[in-house]
Amino acid sequence: MELAKRIIYVSGLPRSGSTLMCQLLGQHPEVYHTGHSSPLYGAISRFRQGISGDSFLLAQLDHDLERVHDRLLAAIRGLMNGWFEETERPVVVDKSRGWLKMVELLALIDPDFRMIVCVRDPRQILGSIERQHARTRLLDFPDDIDAHSISARLAALFGNGGLVGEPMKSIEQMQDIEDEAIRSRLCYVTYEQLVANPVDAMAFIYDWLGLADHTIDPSRLATFIGDADSHYRYKFTHETRQLVSATAPHQLPVRIDEALRRQCAWFFRQFYPTVELPGTDDAADQ
Repeated sequence: MELAKRIIYVSGLPRSGSTLMCQLLGQHPEVYHTGHSSPLYGAISRFRQGISGDSFLLAQLDHDLERVHDRLLAAIRGLMNGWFEETERPVVVDKSRGWLKMVELLALIDPDFRMIVCVRDPRQILGSIERQHARTRLLDFPDDIDAHSISARLAALFGNGGLVGEPMKSIEQMQDIEDEAIRSRLCYVTYEQLVANPVDAMAFIYDWLGLADHTIDPSRLATFIGDADSHYRYKFTHETRQLVSATAPHQLPVRIDEALRRQCAWFFRQFYPTVELPGTDDAADQ
């Protein structure tokens, strides 16, 4: 079984423009997007995890590994085909931070996959979160992190398993992929570049995706209702606007700014090489 649609997988860090990216992709007449984060990644992960321990499947593997493996591949592709059956457009967008964890598996499921990974200066990510938190201070964060100081929020959000730290770790691990066929299907887009020059940025992305030429009007964009912000307790809003505009840079306390540059040194070297980094040692750079 083959996939019936071309799928654009959109992923990346929180507050880094993935909602805007989906909005801009959806301006193209060949592209379909619902406007919501997708449960498809989770459905595939749970199916794979659950069936891998099924005793009847394991018995079949002992007799015909290759055929059963092909059957599993067809089942996953069938799920994906059914998920996008509602549209006749040939290209669909599926947004989930989870796709960052499934790059190598996607190369098997969808050999022609394309993934757009949205990134942003970590200081601006924290600044954006802090600004919204100031507006909703009486509400705790979705994962009930200690919200009593900016340093505590930094530790929780950017630490192992944190809302920012977990996808950032996945992006770091993606740098270890040596297969050039996979690496060539990943497109990293910085939020700063996207909002500063959306017309040129999208012209490049449309071309990279192999779509027909299409010029967006960043002052008259079609909008959609995105994710339910109450689910995130209004700490991470997802509204779309008709106009693409850059926001003023967020200012962080000096100590927090330095801590982020030290903690995320590898990330700055990879995506923001002009940022001056404080002295780091091997332990701090892990």
